[in-house]
Amino acid sequence: MTAAADQPFVAAVKPLVDAMGGEMVAPECAQGDDVVLSWEGREVVAVRLPHLSDSLDHILAELERRHGVPLSQLDRKTKQSVVRILEQRGAFSVRHGVETVAGALGVSRFTVYNYLNRESAARNGD
Repeated sequence: MTAAADQPFVAAVKPLVDAMGGEMVAPECAQGDDVVLSWEGREVVAVRLPHLSDSLDHILAELERRHGVPLSQLDRKTKQSVVRILEQRGAFSVRHGVETVAGALGVSRFTVYNYLNRESAARNGD
C-alpha cells in the first residue's frame, strides 16, 4: 500500500479485509473484481477479494489461531463447534469443502458428515 495506509479510513477497514482474507491495494492498482472504496469523495483503497477456495483455507487458519492449537488437536466437542461455524460460513458449499475440513480437523469425511447431520437433527428437533 501507499501513503494511504496511514489514513484512519484504511485503518478502520483493515480488520474486516483481513478477516475475509482480502488484500488492500492502491486504487490505481485495482483490477477487474477489486472493490474500490471511497471516502469523502476520493478513492482511498481497493480491496482484492480472495478466491472462494482460498477463503476456506483462510477461515481454517483463523480458527486455528483463535483456538491456539492445530484444529486436529481439538477435542470432539470443539471440533463439532468448528464444523457448525464452518457450516454457517458456507464452507461446505465450496468444492471439496468437506474433504478440506476433514483434513484440517484430522477426521474422516464420514465424521464431518456425522457432525453436520447431528447439527441438522438438533435444529429440526429430531
